[in-house]
Amino acid sequence: MTRTNRTPQTPMSELDDSALDQVAEYFKALSEPSRLKLLNALRDGEHNVTELTTCLGTSQANVSRHLALLLGLGVVERTSRGTSAWYRIADPRIFGLCDLVCGQIGRRFAAEVPTRNKFMPPHGGRTAGRRS
Repeated sequence: MTRTNRTPQTPMSELDDSALDQVAEYFKALSEPSRLKLLNALRDGEHNVTELTTCLGTSQANVSRHLALLLGLGVVERTSRGTSAWYRIADPRIFGLCDLVCGQIGRRFAAEVPTRNKFMPPHGGRTAGRRS
């Protein structure tokens, strides 16, 4: 018999205001593009701050600030080795959540294309009433 460590899950509909505030803080952390880039960089495993700074093309202070927030929310974990801090994803299911959101956005954009195209002139054409 295989034993799994399952975390109890409470449906969002059953959460009180305090718990919903925590959920909102978690989503707020994921609303920053630099943090999403960090998550993508950590998909393939652990990285130290120097590697992540190079990957994101931003300052070490900026990367460290974002990592501290993600660490505080339990999105990433940190291990110290010598003088370096190594970061990894705490729970890979975060990628399922991000992929779910990306899929939803993709479907929304795909559904909007036919409507948008009605308002777009053919390539090289001009819109009616528009003067150059």
